[in-house]
Amino acid sequence: MKKRISSKVSKTDWKALRKMKEHQIKLSNEHPELDLNHIARAIVRKGLQPVPPKTSIALRVDADVVKCFKSQGPGYQTRMNAVLHAFKEASI
Repeated sequence: MKKRISSKVSKTDWKALRKMKEHQIKLSNEHPELDLNHIARAIVRKGLQPVPPKTSIALRVDADVVKCFKSQGPGYQTRMNAVLHAFKEASI
């Protein structure tokens, strides 16, 4: 079982982190470069708040669009929903 952290105070130096340049960021297997999957999950989950129930619809989408999302692996419908949700939020 993982040890839970009880401190509510972050030990991260946020000022130094904000000043970092792109070339100073070190990527590793544990901390890879952000990709579309991470972005989609972040948009959908919004800080691990409960996700509201979804509505099932029939939607006609161009074949090349579906092919693009499917080519990125499992979860293509979730990614499509995240893109639509981000568009909605940006349009408000």
